[in-house]
Amino acid sequence: MKSAYELALERLEKQGIERPRESALTDEQRAEVAEIRSQAQARLAELEILHRDRLKKLADPEALQKEEDEYRVERGRIEEQRERKIAKLRAAS
Repeated sequence: MKSAYELALERLEKQGIERPRESALTDEQRAEVAEIRSQAQARLAELEILHRDRLKKLADPEALQKEEDEYRVERGRIEEQRERKIAKLRAAS
């Protein structure tokens, strides 16, 4: 039985898209990628907890919208930073 990941890779290959070259990374680099993802996930979880707490305290629709916008921007920044770090690590290999 194939995993969802393997099935997705097969669909990509049928479309002419190459498989990601994870094998090009050393075990140490894979551990670093996992650590980067773990740290980003922790920061995102913290951000979401704080965001939900702030939303509970707000009643003004404009303030709610502002908080939502700030949350989306910060979440995007954390995700972008995570991807930049991973890309930099992969480029070094």
